[in-house]
Amino acid sequence: MELRESLKKLWHFIWYDDSLASWLVNLVLAFVLVKFVIYPGIGLILGTQFPIVAVVSGSMEHNGLDFDSWWNENKDWYEERDISKEEFIEFKYKNGFNKGDIMFLKGVEPKDIKVGDVLVYETPFHSNPIIHRVVVIGDGEYITKGDNNHRGDTPVVAEQFQRTGKAVLRLPLFGWVKIWFVDMFVR
Repeated sequence: MELRESLKKLWHFIWYDDSLASWLVNLVLAFVLVKFVIYPGIGLILGTQFPIVAVVSGSMEHNGLDFDSWWNENKDWYEERDISKEEFIEFKYKNGFNKGDIMFLKGVEPKDIKVGDVLVYETPFHSNPIIHRVVVIGDGEYITKGDNNHRGDTPVVAEQFQRTGKAVLRLPLFGWVKIWFVDMFVR
């Protein structure tokens, strides 16, 4: 009976008490729930270890340009690689995306990767994962490029995408929360 009463008191403390201690316990519980249950659960459903990422650079931004203006500034690079305006306009995220956006990722098999897909992968050369568009597919290698970059990236092997994934959904601006927390507490 004592255990039952203790659990009732704990339940009341967590859900109904308005004290600072109760708020702190709720904050810790929310963090633990998201970090160890919700995030891994979403990862399991989407088939990737990193189902949600914040965009932390401007490498995919189009700098406020509409698609036609952006294309006119960048078309030579893409056309040299046999990517036409008509093809690019069909790509998901044809208008890029911005630092501070949240991207939901889905695991992807190398055989299913296409030119135009936006992939997230890790590389030993950067501390944060890279989120760029596939622009060339070779034999087991992929060249990606940020829409706002002037050249393509170093070729990436397929295994790098299996831990991360393909961008399937964009949530604008919500990534700024993560960026601000990292800037405040980590850097």
